[in-house]
Amino acid sequence: MPDSDRLNTPGRERTWVPRIKVDSDAFGQFAEGFARFMGTARFLIWMTAFIIVWITVNNLAPTWLNDPFPYIFLTLMLSLQASYAAPLILLAQNRQEARDKIALDEDRRTAAQARADMDFLAREIASLRMRMNDLATRDFIRSELRDLLEELEAARDEPPTKG
Repeated sequence: MPDSDRLNTPGRERTWVPRIKVDSDAFGQFAEGFARFMGTARFLIWMTAFIIVWITVNNLAPTWLNDPFPYIFLTLMLSLQASYAAPLILLAQNRQEARDKIALDEDRRTAAQARADMDFLAREIASLRMRMNDLATRDFIRSELRDLLEELEAARDEPPTKG
């Protein structure tokens, strides 16, 4: 049985429509710009003005230029706009999510490195403190020298014993 006849092996892809090559970064930037624009007050004002003008013109226009009350054509245009807007907004959100994930990974790596640095410095400080405890301090040396000096002066003042 030839491999091409097996059902679990996909066959050669037949396309009647040529594939369109799209730069995903450029399209993603376009989608982000579009999503950013749709989230502005300016877009809402322009969209509201367009709808008001559409309804006004179609209520006052002659019958040959008329989209009567249910405004079917307006509904069609708004639905078409929404059908394009939703995927573009989702694409922009996916790109933002990918950037956020990269930033989060970088923040975690930086935090882990900072934590390792702090742990190292804490160990070094503890080691230095332990070494400082082993060293004779200046006050300790002075007190020892003072004691020795007093012993020497006391020994000098005593008469020598013949023994």
